[in-house]
Amino acid sequence: MMKMKDALGFESCWTLFFVCALVPLPARSDITCTSCFAPIRRNEAHAKTTAFISRDFGSAPDGSTAKNWKWRLDGAQLSSEAHKKSSFVSWREQLQNAHISRAERTSPAEEKDGKVYPTKETQVGKREKRSLFPSDSAAGSRFEFRRTGGVDGTGKSPRQNEPHLITSSFALSGDSAHNQAMVLWSGHNSSVILILTKLFDFNLGTVTESSLWRSVDFGTTYEKLTDKMMIRTMLSYLYVCPTNKRKILILSDPEVESSLLISSDEGATFQKFNINFYIMSLLFHPTQENWILAYSHDQRLYSSVDFGKKWILVHERVTPGRFYWALSGLDKEADLVHIEARTDSGQMQYITCRAQKCSEEGRQYPFSGRIDTNSLVVQDQYIFLQLTTAGRTTYFVSYQRGPFRTIQLPKYCLPKDMHIVSTDEGQVLAAVQEWNENDTYSLYISDTPGVYFTRSLPNLRTSRGLAGNLIVDVYKVAGVSGLIIANKKEDAQMATYITYNKGQTWSLLQPPTKDTTGHDINCNLPSCSLHLHLQMSENPYTPDTISTKHSAPGIIVATGNIGPELSFSNTGMFISSDAGNTWRQIFEEEHSVWFLDHGGALLAVTQSAVPTRHLWISLDEGRQWDKLSFSSTPLFVDGVLMTPETENRIITFFGHFSYHSDWQLIKIDYSSLFGRKCTDGDFQTWHLHNKGEVCVMGERQVYMKRKPGTRCTLGREYSRVVSAEPCICTLYDFECDYGFERQASGKCAPAFWYDVSLPAHTCSHGQHYRNSTGYRKVLLNNCREGLKDTLSPRMQQCKPIAPSGLQLSTINSQLTAALGTNITFRVALQNGDSLSTSLHVDFGDGISVSYSNISRLGDSITHTYRVAGIFRVTAHAQNSHGSDSSSLYLHITSPVERIFLSAPVVVIRGKEANLTAVLWPSQPRTATFYWWFNNSTEPLITLEGSVSHTFTREGPNSVTVQVSAGGTVLQDVKIITVKDFFRSLLLSFSPNLEDHNPSVAEWRQDVGRVVRATLSQVCGFPEDQLLVSVFPGSPTAAELFILPETNQSAFRSHTEEQLDKMSEVFMNALNQNLIQFDLKPGTRVTVSVSQLTLAPLVDSSALPSGSAMLLLVSLGLVGLAILFIYKFKRKIPWIHVETEDTHEKEPEMISAVGQEKNGTRTTATSFTTCNTHTTFPSNTGKHDSFSHLPPPRELMEKELEAHNTGGLGVGERQRTRQIPNCTNV
Repeated sequence: MMKMKDALGFESCWTLFFVCALVPLPARSDITCTSCFAPIRRNEAHAKTTAFISRDFGSAPDGSTAKNWKWRLDGAQLSSEAHKKSSFVSWREQLQNAHISRAERTSPAEEKDGKVYPTKETQVGKREKRSLFPSDSAAGSRFEFRRTGGVDGTGKSPRQNEPHLITSSFALSGDSAHNQAMVLWSGHNSSVILILTKLFDFNLGTVTESSLWRSVDFGTTYEKLTDKMMIRTMLSYLYVCPTNKRKILILSDPEVESSLLISSDEGATFQKFNINFYIMSLLFHPTQENWILAYSHDQRLYSSVDFGKKWILVHERVTPGRFYWALSGLDKEADLVHIEARTDSGQMQYITCRAQKCSEEGRQYPFSGRIDTNSLVVQDQYIFLQLTTAGRTTYFVSYQRGPFRTIQLPKYCLPKDMHIVSTDEGQVLAAVQEWNENDTYSLYISDTPGVYFTRSLPNLRTSRGLAGNLIVDVYKVAGVSGLIIANKKEDAQMATYITYNKGQTWSLLQPPTKDTTGHDINCNLPSCSLHLHLQMSENPYTPDTISTKHSAPGIIVATGNIGPELSFSNTGMFISSDAGNTWRQIFEEEHSVWFLDHGGALLAVTQSAVPTRHLWISLDEGRQWDKLSFSSTPLFVDGVLMTPETENRIITFFGHFSYHSDWQLIKIDYSSLFGRKCTDGDFQTWHLHNKGEVCVMGERQVYMKRKPGTRCTLGREYSRVVSAEPCICTLYDFECDYGFERQASGKCAPAFWYDVSLPAHTCSHGQHYRNSTGYRKVLLNNCREGLKDTLSPRMQQCKPIAPSGLQLSTINSQLTAALGTNITFRVALQNGDSLSTSLHVDFGDGISVSYSNISRLGDSITHTYRVAGIFRVTAHAQNSHGSDSSSLYLHITSPVERIFLSAPVVVIRGKEANLTAVLWPSQPRTATFYWWFNNSTEPLITLEGSVSHTFTREGPNSVTVQVSAGGTVLQDVKIITVKDFFRSLLLSFSPNLEDHNPSVAEWRQDVGRVVRATLSQVCGFPEDQLLVSVFPGSPTAAELFILPETNQSAFRSHTEEQLDKMSEVFMNALNQNLIQFDLKPGTRVTVSVSQLTLAPLVDSSALPSGSAMLLLVSLGLVGLAILFIYKFKRKIPWIHVETEDTHEKEPEMISAVGQEKNGTRTTATSFTTCNTHTTFPSNTGKHDSFSHLPPPRELMEKELEAHNTGGLGVGERQRTRQIPNCTNV
C-alpha cells in the first residue's frame, strides 16, 4: 500500500474511522478507494484471483506528505484465471469484514513510574477487544483523510524548564453504545473537527443509531449536531472535498434511506438531497471541487457537477474501482473519465467519455478489442492493460496518453503474475512472478516509456493480508532518491537488503553494535545482519512497522530483529540516522512511532495490551527519550490522530478508559516542547553516503540537520538539502539495458536470446538509431563525464536490410469473429526499413489494401466481412533487398438459428442412404457436424453437412446430428425405418386443405398420422404396416409407405405379393374418395392418389400433314424418353435426393414423419368393400424423392418466414409443383 500525495500532488487530510466492538470481529478487507491503482496481478482462487495495485493517496499517518511506500498489491487480477475478488471494497463490506482489532487487553489500570498496577476491575476479568477501522472516505475519494480529536483528563503541572504537554479531554456522552466512529479534520489549519458515531448491527448489516458531533476549537469541545439540527436520517459515511475542505458530504445508510447531507460551511449547516441509487464509493475530481463520480451497488457509474445535488448516469456494468478522472496536462478534457466496463457480449472494454456526455456517440475506445477483467490502471503518465489468450498474458502500456505498446519483459521471464507498484519519477517499478517462482516475486524496473523492463532483485518475500490481498516486501525510503529496502528469499531464509542506486546493486543491513543496555551485540556480516519488518498497518491511525519522512531525510524507524534471517519473534525497534548505513536499537519491544514537527521529533507509544497514560518524546533522533504523561487516567489507546502538516502542533489520542465508558478524545498540544524557532546556529550538516562512498545517485549530497538536544521548531520552510554536486560516472551508475544481464564481474552481457546485431524496427535508410552498449543510466542519476560517453547508447546509421519478422495478428489475438463486425488487424515489422518497405494485405474475401510504406499503416487495419467462412489473411512486406510474409486463417461465423436433418423415411437394409443436415443461415466451412447412429457413444465428426450411411438393422433406427458453429450447438433427431423391401404411393389432398396449412413440421406430422389411421380403418390393414410422410410446401402432398410385416424376409416372394394386393386396395379406396377426414368443423379433406394429366398432342378428327406428322413423332419420342428416364430413375437404389448447392438456393431435405403409436379417431362418409382389379407395379427398391420439387432450402425458408410472421397463417405459397401418381420401390 502506498501512502502518499494524490497523483497531482494534492495533500489530503485523514478521516478517522474506529470501532468499539462488543465481540471479536471477522477480518476486514484492506482499505481501498476508487482511485486505488491496481497492479497487474493474477487471481489465486481464494488466493488466486485477477492483477492490480492498491494505493492510498494522502499524507502518511504521521502527517507527512512524503511518498513513503510499502507496496501492498491488493487489487486487480490480470491473468488467465477467472477474477475471484475485486479490489473494490465498499464501506459496508469493510464494516462487515473488519479485522483491525487491538490485542486482548486488561481493564483499566493505574500506571506509576512506568509500571502498571491493576485496579479492582482489572482483577475481575479481562476487557474485550476494541477495533479500529480506517475511513472509506479515502476509499471513495482516493484521498486519505487525516484524523483528529480531544480528550478527558489533564496532565500534571510540569516543573520549570522541563518538557511538558498541554492536554484536554472530551467524552462523547450518550454514545457509549455506538460501536463505530469516524473523525474528520476538515482542512489545512482549520479548527473544525467532525465526528460521526453510529451503532452498526452486524447481524442486520445496517446502522440503527447515529450521531454527528462538531468542534470549532481543535477538539477542545464538541456540539452534537443531530440534536441541534433534528437530523433523523441514519448516517453512515463522512466525506470532505479534497480541493475545498469546507465542503462536507455525508451519506445515509442505504438500507434505511438513500440520501445525501451536503454542507458548504464545514458542517455548520446541511442540506438534504434524496437520490435514487445506493452509493458504494465516491471519487472526487483532483482539481474541480464540485465534480464527483459515484459508484452504485448495481455497477452503475454516476457523475455530478454540483457537489452531489444532481446526478447523471455515465455508464452501466462498470467494474468496481476501475474508473478514473482525467489528469491535468495529459487528458484533453478535464471532465474525461476512464472506464472499464462490460459490453453486451460479456467482454470487458476500455472506454473514455466525458462525465456529462457519455452517450454511445460520445464514447471513445482507445484500445480496440477486449481486455481482461480488472486490468485497467490509469496512474500518473501511464495507462496499463492486460489481455490473456490461450493461457498466455500480454501486458500493454500507454505513455503520456500515446498509443498502446506491448510491455517487453525478458524473453523467458514468462510471467505468471504482474503488479504495477510504482510509476513516480517517470519510471515503472513492477513485481513480476516468473514462471519458476511460487511464493516469491521479482522486482523489475522499466525505461521512461514503461516498455522495456530489466530485473533488479529476484525472490522478493510475499505474504497475504487478512483480507487475502497480496503483499510484496518492498519499501521505498522517503527523502533520499534511489533508496529502497526489500526482503529477499535466499537459501530458504528471508533477509533484508538495501540499495542506494535504485536497484542496481543490493547489500545486507549492518546490524547494531550495542543493545539498549549498552552491551555488545555479536553479529557479523554476512552470516548475521539486521532484518526489518516491512508490513503496512491495516489501521491508518497506527503507524507502519517501518516509517520514513520526506522532510526528515536519512531517518528510518522500523521494527525488526537481529540474526541470520528475518523473524517475527524477539523483535525490537531500530533507528538509522544516516540512511541505513548504521543502526541503533531504541526499544526492546515493539512501539508505535510517529514523526513530529516535520520530522524534527519522534513520538512513541508502547504497543501494550494494557492501558497507559504516558508517551515518549525524542528530539535527538532517538538517542534520548522523555517520558511524559498525557492523561491522569490510563487510556486504552485505539489510535492517534495527527494534523496533516499544520503549524498548530496538536495530536489526539482516542480510546476508552473502560469497556463501558464513552468515547474519549484526548487533545495534546506539544508546542511547549519547543521553546523557539530554530536559527542557523541550531543546525549541523550531514553527508549522505553508501558505506563510505560519498557519491550516491551520481551526486555528493549534503543535508542539514538540527543539532541533537536543541529544543527548537523546524517549521515548514526549513530546507534540508544544502548542496548536491555531480560525481564522475562509474559502472555502478548504470543498470543493464533490456536484453542484457549482470555478470559476476559487474559487467552487463547480452542474454543468449538477444540478438545485438539487429537495429530497431523503426530504423530507416539514411536515418540514425541509438545502438545500446548494454547499459542505461539509472533514472535520476546525475553523474557526469567519466564512463558516461562510453556506456551511453551510440548513434548509428541505419543500414538497408530486407524486411524480416513480419507479424500479422488481430488486435485481440482471436482467430474467430462474428459476421458483420469490424475486425482490427495489427501488422508489425520487427526489422527492416519501414519507409522503403511496401505492404500488401489480402483479406481473403476478394478485398485487399496496399501501402507504399509501412510507416503509413498507423496502429492497425480494420476490415468487415460480409459472408461467413474461413479466410486466409496474408500480409506481404517488400523492399529492394527482399521480402517477408505472414498469414493467418480467420473464421467468420454467424449464429446458427436452426438445423434440419433431411433423411428418407424408409430405406433398404444394406444399402447406403444419404443424410443431410441443413442449417439456417448457412455456414460454409465454419461448422462442425457430429453424427450418432442408434445408441453409438462415439460420434462421426465431419466438416460437411452430408454423410452416407448403411443401415444393417431392420426396424426403426435413430439418427442424431449436432452442429457447432459460431459458439452455438443445435441438434436434430430422425427415426428411419429400415426394411428389405416396401411399396409406396404418392398422395394429394383436396384444395381446401391449403388454407389451413401453417407450414410447420408438427402440423405435417399430425396430418400424416390422421391419414394413416383413416387408411387403416377404411381398408382394414394394421397401422404398423403403414407410414405417411407429408411433404413441406404447397400444394400439400404426401407419400404412403406400405411395409412388410416384421421378420418376413424369408418369405419375400409371398410378402411382395401381399404388398401389391395392399397397394391395389389403397388405390381403389383413394380413387373412390373413400379416404376423408375432418380437419375442423365444416372442413372435410379428401385424400386421393396423385394423377398425371397429359393433354393430347394432335386433333384426332384430322389427319396430319407430313411435316406435322414428323413433328408429332419427334415429340412422342421425346416424351417416351422422359417417361423412360423417370420410370427407371426410381429403380436406382442409392439415389435419395438430387439438389444443387448454389449461392441462390441451398439444399434442404424434406422432413420425415415419425410413426405414431397412439390410435387416431377418423370419420369416413362410408366404408365400402375394397374390391378392385387395378394392377399395380411390384418393383422393389429404395425410396426416392423427386428432383422436380422445389429445393428443400427454399421450402425451409418459406416455412421459417411463415413461422416468423406469427400465427398459423401460411401466407403466400408457390403452387408450382407437379406430383406423379405413385412411387415404385
